[in-house]
Amino acid sequence: MARRRKPEEHVNHERWLVSYADFITLLFAFYVVMFATAQADHGKAARVSESVRKALEEGQVKAMVSAILGGTRDDIGKGNAMMKGPGGAKPTTKENGPPTDLSNSLATLRAALKVEIEKGQVQIALEPRGLVISLREAGYFASGDDTLYPGTYPSIEKIAQGIAALPNQVRLEGHTDSVPIHNSRFRSNWELSAARSIAMLDLLVSRCNIPPQRLAVAGYADTVPVESNDTEQGRAHNRRVDVAILNEAGLGPEPKPASPAHP
Repeated sequence: MARRRKPEEHVNHERWLVSYADFITLLFAFYVVMFATAQADHGKAARVSESVRKALEEGQVKAMVSAILGGTRDDIGKGNAMMKGPGGAKPTTKENGPPTDLSNSLATLRAALKVEIEKGQVQIALEPRGLVISLREAGYFASGDDTLYPGTYPSIEKIAQGIAALPNQVRLEGHTDSVPIHNSRFRSNWELSAARSIAMLDLLVSRCNIPPQRLAVAGYADTVPVESNDTEQGRAHNRRVDVAILNEAGLGPEPKPASPAHP
């Protein structure tokens, strides 16, 4: 008897759906993870936003900015960050404060320089531009030279003490008489007067520790005499270095001659 033949099995053409379903499941899982991560980030962002809002309302941001810049708030509520940032440390009041009244300093310096005044080496007066200490050539410099006598250092140190006790700016002004000079060192009275001002500046800075930022130098040659150049005494008084401790008015204008210059 012949065996019966099995019917041919039907081919399943939809097996790809299994793989597709697995892929969709994995993709769905991937999106769920991404969504969860995104939701966590939103939560963090919300918390950061809330922290920033509170910081703004409570003034913490201003304090943080001040700390970063290196400044503090002073007793009148103004920031001074730049005083501690670029440019160095906060300056002292005596170096940068407004000019003060100089009448007390006049009396103090006159008492300190009493001997020099009596010898005719120094003259001190209050002028419209400030307190002016005139150092006459005969007591401080050799004729035609810009080197200070070492024996004058103590009196210059007394002047430096007066300068250090004040916030005012100081101008060192060199003056000569009207007699032309031309030697191996200086070609004119302009060079001599400027060189003497610089010599005074060097001494005040190096020996007396006066901050150079408070000092300025000027050379006037014979253009600002205090007396007539017609007499020997007048010419001697005109040869000088004026240490001008400037007041508010003196910070701008140049000194004026006491009388017209004579040839």
